[in-house]
Amino acid sequence: MKRAARLTALLLLVACGGEPTGEPLQLTVPRGASLHDVTDTLVARGIVDRPPLFRAYVRIRRADRSLKAGIYRFRQGEAWANVVDVLSEGRVVALPMTIPEGWRLTQMVERIAEATGLPADTVQARLLSDSAHVRWQVPGPGLEGYLFPDTYRFTPGTSFDVVVRTMTDRYKRYWTPERRARLDPIGLSEQEAVTLAAIVQAEARQVEEMPTIAAVYLNRVRRSYPLQADPTVLYALGGYRARLLFAAIDSVADHPYNTYAHAGLPPGPIGAPGEAALNAVLAPADADFMYFVARPDGSHIFTRTLSEHNRAVAMARRAWDSVESARVPRPALDAPPAGRSGN
Repeated sequence: MKRAARLTALLLLVACGGEPTGEPLQLTVPRGASLHDVTDTLVARGIVDRPPLFRAYVRIRRADRSLKAGIYRFRQGEAWANVVDVLSEGRVVALPMTIPEGWRLTQMVERIAEATGLPADTVQARLLSDSAHVRWQVPGPGLEGYLFPDTYRFTPGTSFDVVVRTMTDRYKRYWTPERRARLDPIGLSEQEAVTLAAIVQAEARQVEEMPTIAAVYLNRVRRSYPLQADPTVLYALGGYRARLLFAAIDSVADHPYNTYAHAGLPPGPIGAPGEAALNAVLAPADADFMYFVARPDGSHIFTRTLSEHNRAVAMARRAWDSVESARVPRPALDAPPAGRSGN
């Protein structure tokens, strides 16, 4: 009896450990792993150096059947007491998943698949479901635009539902009562505001220009002008192109996201706008501009009339011609025919 007590005291003393050293080392405890398996993994990573004593300590703690599967990080010299606490409580590592502003659902597939462990085609089918907005209680259509861009942390193997719920909850938190109160003055619904913000997000290269770009599009909506927003046409075409020519625009003339062919806002967002783009739509600049065209540095020339815009297009074309095309992609700057303003 005394011998057992002495052994227990020794193990408890050893479990206190010393001062941990070095960078955290990552290890994986697979599902169904035995105490021997876990101990071998810890030994291989240099976390534990006396496996028989460690196993005896775990059994004295009665934790040998409560070690949880998952990804963990420990430092060499970590106290055994802390190691067992972390493993038995399942304090697994949460890995970051970053979704950039403006991303479409199809761009998010791989990262969500990595976080959930699901096949990419399964994730894509669930994300692109036409009725997904009903389930997740967002305006729709579908989930496009409503998985808020941010950096999230998920433990590997997190369920798809938890990932989507976390992202849509982040979207819903944006809509405070104060922000909802701004919708009526600008004459937009929540869904329309997100749709316009997604276009602003795609057009703007400089955050400070977002309120002015938002003002241009709102002016066009109010005057029943077609938006003529290139990003919506690219969405209809299925993705990015270095140059968007009128032949490509005409090829999707019947597509509801072709804002050259159809007046007003498109049916829904073309990507996930960030907070700055949403704020720009809710608080647009006090400006009467109707047109804008991009310069090589990412800024835009804003104008009020078609004649001013055509002169701005000529100026922008000269600026783009001076930039080496191999280094900087050039947008479409063809002078628009009569009745077509371009951006």
